[in-house]
Amino acid sequence: MTTGRTTTQTSQRSDYRWWQRGVFYQVYPRSFADGDGDGVGDLRGLTARLDHLAWLGVDAIWLSPIYPSPMRDFGYDITDHTDVDRLFGSLADLDRFVAEAHRLGLRVLLDYVPNHTSDQHPWFIESRADRRGPRRDWYLWRDPAPHGGPPTNWRSVFGGPAWTADPDTGQYYYHTYLPEQPDLNWRNPQVREAMLDVLRLWLDRGVDGFRIDALRHLLKDARWRDNPANPAYRPGMPSYDAHLPVHSADVDDVHGLIAAIRRVLDSHGGCGEERLLIGELYLPMDRLVRYYGQDGRGLQLPSNMHLIATAWHAGAIAGLVERYEAALPAGGWPNWVLGNHDRSRIASRVGDAQARVAAMLLLTLRGTPTMYYGDEIGMHDVAVPPALVRDPYGLRVPGYGRDPQRSPLQWHAGPNAGFCPPGTRPWVPIAADAVRVNIAAQRHDPRSMLSLHRRLLALRRTNQALAVGGYRTVIAGPANFAYLREVPGERLLVALNFTDQPTSHNLDGLAGHVLLTTHLDGRDGEHIAGELRLRPDEGAVIAVGD
Repeated sequence: MTTGRTTTQTSQRSDYRWWQRGVFYQVYPRSFADGDGDGVGDLRGLTARLDHLAWLGVDAIWLSPIYPSPMRDFGYDITDHTDVDRLFGSLADLDRFVAEAHRLGLRVLLDYVPNHTSDQHPWFIESRADRRGPRRDWYLWRDPAPHGGPPTNWRSVFGGPAWTADPDTGQYYYHTYLPEQPDLNWRNPQVREAMLDVLRLWLDRGVDGFRIDALRHLLKDARWRDNPANPAYRPGMPSYDAHLPVHSADVDDVHGLIAAIRRVLDSHGGCGEERLLIGELYLPMDRLVRYYGQDGRGLQLPSNMHLIATAWHAGAIAGLVERYEAALPAGGWPNWVLGNHDRSRIASRVGDAQARVAAMLLLTLRGTPTMYYGDEIGMHDVAVPPALVRDPYGLRVPGYGRDPQRSPLQWHAGPNAGFCPPGTRPWVPIAADAVRVNIAAQRHDPRSMLSLHRRLLALRRTNQALAVGGYRTVIAGPANFAYLREVPGERLLVALNFTDQPTSHNLDGLAGHVLLTTHLDGRDGEHIAGELRLRPDEGAVIAVGD
């Protein structure tokens, strides 16, 4: 048996915030539910289906972008941060969605996209028109390099150079992503205030917080230095990885901007209801935790994506959890993400059996978990024929497209899986397995993946130890990962078998009874004393005595 560090946050505090106790659920609006029959999900469809999320037991919804956009990057290229794209509905539809979510006890977070706009945004059109115009400095314009060509060697995340020449004005503009997504200049006080006003507008409309897109890119090196070569780069890797983006991302002075964003949210808190900031951050652990800010005045939840990239075996996952717990600053609240719209689905990464183990891991680790729509029924990546690829990243960097993990939610076994009307073509293909992998079929199956998620979510609500308790590693590989979650008077052991073989471990005096296993086959209530036996691909939550 391996014993790890124990967190100090084990007391039964009464002042935990709603976002510390809660479970978040990401909705990709294009793919959740089509309310107007055009093959694309929308706000009316989502609002009509909110009862599923309330029944499931999540606490908050993060909504990917719904703003007006040419849709070159499916809503992350915005022409107006203060309105709703007609593809998804209207401001009135959004208001109805927020009101209905709140009526059902669900919080709402919007995606905030501060790094860039569409090249069709009025700001950029004006900026591009005149080198001496009042909005020229709202974006990142530079003269060519001394010998011609782009000003720096910075690369676009979506492939190719990150600088595009504008022949009419003789300068280049910078874009972290597509050329149609020019980056804003957050060093300009006018840009900062305009984008902070966007936050104020949505807060006044009643949203509960924001997930900030591409946060590490928000500021760039003030000296415009080239990025160094990446010694780990190998042929076949995306061209973005050819350099280490030390001067084009995660720049130290970004934290002053985050503190300013946080002050806006704090000033809009009412009746003790704190508004929330989550930041999208793909960063090493030591850099990630800096985004909590000085004295906790940065992000409440710098998004921890490390479960997505860590090798799926017990020792690696246990080591990740230990490193994360050790890296957290005083008062920093952990969070975990298992999948999202940019990464392959968990069931495709680890298989159906281990996806159940992964669900138990996500929903029992210390901190705030974020679920991805469809993972509650074990959806897989969908094969998208080349002729039907829609993702600009997949079109620019073949083999790296994100359409497969963005397929429509599978509601039932009927035409188009209930996502859109019969005879309507969904915006990307629906999985062939939708006839059996769907919400309707699993809702009434007590052993389904959906039932497992609902049981786990209910367990979090009824057990303080899972919601806010401390953490201690008990077993760390090679096949099993087990840990204690505890508050005074309540101790739960979570034990996970990462293999397809039965395992057995001595518990060194721990004893208790099974509350839930991933197999959902009647093991509940079984007494465990001295030895823990797990079946292949099984996870268990066990109430243990003092």
